[in-house]
Amino acid sequence: MKIPAEQLVLDLPHMPALGAEDFLVSTSNAAAAAVVDRWPDWPLSALMVVAPPHAGKSHLGNVWRLKSDARIVGAAALNEADVASIAPGAALLVEDLHAGLADERVLFHLLNLARERKLSVLLTSRIPPGELTVQLPDLRSRLRALPLVTIARPDETLLKAVLVKQFGDRQLVVEPHTIGYLALRMEQSMEAAATLVAALDKAAMASHRRVTRALAADVLARHSATS
Repeated sequence: MKIPAEQLVLDLPHMPALGAEDFLVSTSNAAAAAVVDRWPDWPLSALMVVAPPHAGKSHLGNVWRLKSDARIVGAAALNEADVASIAPGAALLVEDLHAGLADERVLFHLLNLARERKLSVLLTSRIPPGELTVQLPDLRSRLRALPLVTIARPDETLLKAVLVKQFGDRQLVVEPHTIGYLALRMEQSMEAAATLVAALDKAAMASHRRVTRALAADVLARHSATS
């Protein structure tokens, strides 16, 4: 029995690289990247990064975590034990404030403690502090007073760089005109870039073809039809 070529392609995992050397900078994220580079010389002990989904917020947070040796906790799971156990001068990454807070008083306590113990606290969210659902007036005021940097959706320049990097990680050589074709037509997000490169890699192996503009058009059309 002859097995179709598509069934011979193993769906091997490809781990995303989230180190500083893998964080590509363009106008869409340059301000946020500069703030992370500036640490620990921050104007205040805490600041917030706001970005839409899949724009690189988690990657940037991980770059700062590696640089500062920060602990990481989700805002929805932050509790008093997390705050009480932070040593003076330590760093904490609190992710996804938009997902809600386990206890608003705990975050307020953390921000107060950050000044007293010279902590470094990086908060991330998909929406700005003024739009967060926060009931505690003191916390609402404190969040709005924090320094704020934003990450926009990746622009064409960044998408091209990300695509080149992702193809390179998979040892795929792709012509610049194909990269440009993809960057102009794909969804503007880091996750979309990773998904698209994985799909093209799989399609190229299954059809024993190079990643060309024609193959890119086929894969984009299939993705558009299923989205």
